[in-house]
Amino acid sequence: MQISEQNKEKDGLIETVNESTSEKGSKVYELGYLLISSIKEEDLPVTYGNLKELVLSFGGEIISDEMPKLINLAYSMQKVTSNVRKKWATAYFGWTKFTMDSEKIVELKKHLDLDPNFIRFLILKTVKENTIAAKRFVRGETYKRPIMKKSTENETAVPINKEEIDKEIDALIAA
Repeated sequence: MQISEQNKEKDGLIETVNESTSEKGSKVYELGYLLISSIKEEDLPVTYGNLKELVLSFGGEIISDEMPKLINLAYSMQKVTSNVRKKWATAYFGWTKFTMDSEKIVELKKHLDLDPNFIRFLILKTVKENTIAAKRFVRGETYKRPIMKKSTENETAVPINKEEIDKEIDALIAA
């Protein structure tokens, strides 16, 4: 079987089509999204469930996902809904990894564009394996500097003899 690759662009989504994988039809995608923070905590599971049902309605199969969590945004974002511009400083961030036919992903994007609960979203083509990076050890509170021994009254300071130190340095250099 001969494998050829070509780039295909549909409605702003660019993907590389590989003939060997297009026989299967479905590819693995990850959807990262920001939901508006005005959604009540008790209504969040409903909105989250609606998103999962939307993916399933287009023939997608969910691999893994995470419930959206409220986060502070690095900068305020604007969204225009019903001819009203609103700014958001906080949002619910969530993600879903799923498999879907590559031709249906454009329809999913159009539905997400029309949903007023989404501030922004991003659909990426990815791999099925778990790609979450493990947290690195950061030296923080657990690290303590060694305690310097304070001089006591019983200890006396030994005078430094510069000539002896110079002789020892010369001996080390010569060796």
